[in-house]
This record gives sequence, C-alpha cells and structure tokens, in this order.
Amino acid sequence: MKRRAFLLGAVGAAAGAAYLFRPTDHGGAHDPYFLGLSAQLREQRLARPVMVVDLDRVDHNIAELRKSVRDPVAYRVVAKSLPSPRLLEYITAKARSDRLMVFHQPFLNEIARRMPQSDVLIGKPFPVAAAARFYDEHRGHGFDPARQLQWLVDTPERVQQYANLARSRNLNLQVNVEIDVGLHRGGVTGGAGVAAMLQRIDAEPNLRFAGFMGYDAHVSKVPTAMGLREREFSAVLARYREAVDTWRGMSAGADPAKLTLNAAGSPTFRLWEGREEANEMAAGSGLVMPLDFDIDTLASHLPALFIATPVLKASGPTQIPVAPAIGQVHAVWDPNRERTFFIYGGYWKARPVSPPGLVQNPIYGRSTNQEILNGSSRVELGVDDYVFYRPTQSEFVMLQFGDLAIVRDGRIVDFWPVLGQSA
Repeated sequence: MKRRAFLLGAVGAAAGAAYLFRPTDHGGAHDPYFLGLSAQLREQRLARPVMVVDLDRVDHNIAELRKSVRDPVAYRVVAKSLPSPRLLEYITAKARSDRLMVFHQPFLNEIARRMPQSDVLIGKPFPVAAAARFYDEHRGHGFDPARQLQWLVDTPERVQQYANLARSRNLNLQVNVEIDVGLHRGGVTGGAGVAAMLQRIDAEPNLRFAGFMGYDAHVSKVPTAMGLREREFSAVLARYREAVDTWRGMSAGADPAKLTLNAAGSPTFRLWEGREEANEMAAGSGLVMPLDFDIDTLASHLPALFIATPVLKASGPTQIPVAPAIGQVHAVWDPNRERTFFIYGGYWKARPVSPPGLVQNPIYGRSTNQEILNGSSRVELGVDDYVFYRPTQSEFVMLQFGDLAIVRDGRIVDFWPVLGQSA
C-alpha cells in the first residue's frame, strides 16, 4: 500500500471513530410541569424575563426543614435568600417563626417597617456607618431595636466602634459575637479570643452580650468518605461548645437558654438535629432550592424557583460571524448544536433546565440582552415559547426581575414585590 493511501485511510478511520464518540443528544420537550407554567405565563401575558416561585414546593420544603428543626430549637429565616417582604411574611407564618437573619442595611430598614414584630439577628458584621444609617432612617413603626435587634461583632475593634455609636446616640445595643467554627471566613477563634471579646463588651454600659453565631456551610462540602465529614462536624461542635463554655465560666449562674446561640444554614441544619450546642438554626435557600443547593443534605427538597423567559429568535446551526462554517461543523459533531435560540435577556447566575438539552454557545459569547442557546432538533421550541432556568443562588438573582410571579396549584395567583435597595 502506498504511504499516501495509508495515511488517508488512517485519517478516515480516525474521523469515523471520533464520529462514533460524538456527544449524545440530550434534547427534549417541556414536561407537564413546565408546559403548565408556560401556559400560565401566556395567560398573564408575561412576555419578558420573570422569576417564578412555586408556593406548593415552598410548603413542602418548609415541612422538610421542620422535621429537623423543631422545638425546643428555634428556626431563623434567612432574609437575603428570600428577599421579598410578602414571601418572608408567608414563610414566617407557615414556619411559625418571627426570627429573621438580615444581611443588608436597606433590607433591615424595610423589614423593621413592614414586619415590626420580627426578632432580627444581623448575619454579617456591618460597617458601623451602615448601623448608624439604620438609626438615621428608622422611624419606629413598632420595631424596638434595643429589644428586637442583635448586631453581629467579630473583632474588639468593631465592638469599640459600636460602643462609640451607642454612646454618641444614647442607644442600647445588643451584640452577638461571630465565632469561627471552621469556615475561616472571620470571627473569633478559641476560648481566649471569646473571653477577650466578652470582657470588651462587658466594659461598655451601652452594649449587652446577646449570644453567638457560628456558620459551618463548609461541612456539607467535606466528603463523607472515611468519616471526613463526621470528623469536621465534630470539630465544629467542639469549637461552638468552647465558646459557650467560656461564657459560662465568666457568667456564673447565668442561663445559656436566654442567649441566641445561632448555627447552621441550609446546607447543614440537618446535621444539627438532636444537638444541644445551639438553640436556633438558620436557613433560607433550602426553601426555594437554587442549583447550588442540590446537595445530599437537602435531597428531599424540591426546586421552587425558576426564571422564565421567551424565545425571540429560532434557527438552525449557529451562524458565527466571519466564519459561518464553524457553526455547521459544530452541529455535525454535536447534535446539541443543531438549533439556535436567542432569548429575552440572559447572562444570569442560572442554568437552563427546560426544555432539556439547552446549552450555552462557547464561541458566540454571553449577553444580558439576547443570550444565545443551542439545542438539538428534538428541542421543541419556537419564537415566543418559554425557556426555564434554575438560578444557582437566590439572594441576588431574585432581585433582578421585579415582582415575583407566585404559583399555587400550577396557576399564577399573585405578584409579590422584592425588597428595595434604597433606605
């Protein structure tokens, strides 16, 4: 055999083998759930990107959470992950809790105004200027910060800042101490560090120590193999106990049940079931289940949060500017590139989930105006049909679409505003 013929044959064989191993077609049509949502969006004439919240699924997730977080352990609702006043009102009533964790000063002012019965724990150490602005904007409304609000402090320097604020305005502030239980994102470490913080707080007549907060989201990412997760969670518990024991040693006869001993988050609240180190658990995202929370500790929870957006343009393989043949070749190799869809909006912290098989185009690039998606010929989408995404997180993404479309029994029954960014 001639060398040239041999080489051509080898190339042809390699190409044929490669074709056999090309990507699998993942395309399909909307399932009945998303078909029903599509019909509702058309009925409401919502021909724009919209955030959909399914209350039936939220109810299911609250019930799942309450299997693990039950009396005498309290549940604190994380407001940043559910940033809608009416959604927070609904969840606190359904979950039978008036406790909120707040992470943003404008949200704090709005919650104090709209939910004046709330017991609020700040979830991260605010700059003292943000705390001062809260008091500048607060108009009472029945919410008493001295009794219903705990500021989070993480260093002696921040304690001093809050003490100066309290003294200058004749305020009484409750402060909760952030402890590092293993996430290493800040907070006090070790018994000596806790003792120094407590002494500093006790020295200030305008400050009152209210409890501890320890966040351990990292534990859910530790593999269960070889007992690694169990060992890390045991270390978390030991660090939390050390903080409480240090307080006990400095407060003879005081009752820790009167403190706010906050722990966990959506990824880890189940691990705390039956534990006595903390007396309240925080969770928010697990009630709506963005994609980042598809983890083993939340396996029984249902996705309740979707972005819906219309298709603006539908065509065949993507026509790449200057080099249109690239799109044709890509479609031959990968059946999931056979069709092209431009949607209304895009570039969200989210991934398309229905119809199945939609993927980003790696060559064309991203767009917040008209995002491009590819799919196979089995993707049954035309112009004005809807694509559904699942956000990877809820806290920021939920604020990008205006009023939330609220679904009950498969029907859009209301529209709920999100929390405002100015206060």
